[in-house]
Amino acid sequence: MSLFYLLIGLVLLVIGGEFLVRSSVGLSLKLKLSRMIIGLTVVSFATSAPELIVSIQSALDGLSGLALGNVIGSNIANIALVLGATALIAPLAIDKDFFKFNWPWMMAFSIVLYILLLSDNNLVRWEGGVLLGGIVIFLVLLIRRARKNPEAVNVEEELQETKWWKIFMFLVLGGLALWQGSELLVKGAVDIAASLGIPESIIAVSMVALGTSVPELAASIIAALKKEKAISLGNLIGSNIFNIGSVLGITALIQPIQINPEGMGLLNNDIYWMLGISFALLPLAFLPKAYNISRYKGILYLAAYLLFIYLAFATLS
Repeated sequence: MSLFYLLIGLVLLVIGGEFLVRSSVGLSLKLKLSRMIIGLTVVSFATSAPELIVSIQSALDGLSGLALGNVIGSNIANIALVLGATALIAPLAIDKDFFKFNWPWMMAFSIVLYILLLSDNNLVRWEGGVLLGGIVIFLVLLIRRARKNPEAVNVEEELQETKWWKIFMFLVLGGLALWQGSELLVKGAVDIAASLGIPESIIAVSMVALGTSVPELAASIIAALKKEKAISLGNLIGSNIFNIGSVLGITALIQPIQINPEGMGLLNNDIYWMLGISFALLPLAFLPKAYNISRYKGILYLAAYLLFIYLAFATLS
C-alpha cells in the first residue's frame, strides 16, 4: 500500500506541475509581469504548500525536528536535486538581475534562519514573525521591481488568449493536485522509512524533504521541457525563500519549534549543507561560463545531493 501511495502521489504531482506552469504563464500575461516574477510568487507559494502542511502538522504533533528538517532538507533538494536534474534536461541561462536580487534574498533568509536557531536551538513566535515579515518586505520589493522593469514575453498563442476563469481553474487544480500528491507520497515514504526503523531527523531531511520537493521537481522539469526556464529557476529560489519565511514563519507562530537532542544533527550538520549548496550557486553561475548552469554543473549538484543523502544514512551504521 505504501508503494501505491508513492506512485499515485507522483502522478498527481506531475499533473499539478503542468497546470501550475500554464496558469503561471497566463497570469504573467494578464498582469504584465515577467515570468520570473510569477515563478517567484505564484508557483513558489503553491509548491511550498506541502512543506507548510507537513511542518504545521508535525509541530502540532510535537515533532519539531520533522518540521525543521522538512524545510532544511527541502531547500537542499530544491537546489542540488531539482536544479541539477533540470539543468541536465536543458542548461539554464541566468539573468544578471537574478544575482542582484533573488539570490541575495535567498542567502539572507538562510543566514537569518541559522542565526535564529543558533541562539537557543528553537524558533519562538516572535522569531516566526520576523521570518514572515521578511516575506512581506521581499514581495513588496519584488513586485515594485517588476513594474519598473517589464520585459517582453514570447509564449504560445493559446496561452496568450487564455481566459481568466481558465487561468484560475488551472491554478486551483494544480495546487490541489500538488497538495494531495505530496500528502500521498510523503505518507508512503514515511511509512516505508518508519518500518525500517529510521530516526525522525533522518526521515525529515531525506524521505519527507524529498517527497515535499517533488512538486518543485515536477514543475521545474515541465517548465524546462516547455522552454519556460525563467519559471523553473525562479520557482526554485522562490520556493526556498517561501520555505524559510512563510513555512517556518507560520509554523513557529502557530506552535514554537523546539529542537530536541535527537534532532541536533539538523543544526550541527544539515543546515551547513543548506548554506553551502545555496552559496555555491554564485561561483557556479560565473565559472567557467558566466550566467549559465550547464549540464556538467547539474551533474555536480546531483552528486552533491547523493553525497548528502549517503552521509545522512551513514550515521545509522
